[in-house]
Amino acid sequence: MDPKAAVMNYQYGERAKSGLIILSQLAIALSGFPDQEKAGGKKMLLMMMESVRTELAFAHRGTSHREFNRAINSLSEAISLVESNQPEQASQKIAQAVSAVTTPAAEAWQVLSEHGLV
Repeated sequence: MDPKAAVMNYQYGERAKSGLIILSQLAIALSGFPDQEKAGGKKMLLMMMESVRTELAFAHRGTSHREFNRAINSLSEAISLVESNQPEQASQKIAQAVSAVTTPAAEAWQVLSEHGLV
């Protein structure tokens, strides 16, 4: 991986990781919402999940790193779980997506370090 690709992989990976961690926290919080608030919370969470999935697709197109695609698949499973009123299980799938996007970011960090850029 050249330094330019490393910058892109690192940037996309860290941004995705941040968004996914927030989604995981929100999915866990949703299970504690009062019944009258769950429908609205679920809609907002799903909208945010779709936004992060779009960013992951952009990262995959921009880098072709297979781990971004793996994260998309895990997040898609999480979306299905939220739609099925299983936000706790969705959080586990989101954790898999976090793990996936950490890989390109870590690989990129290594390249950037070797070139003295970080």
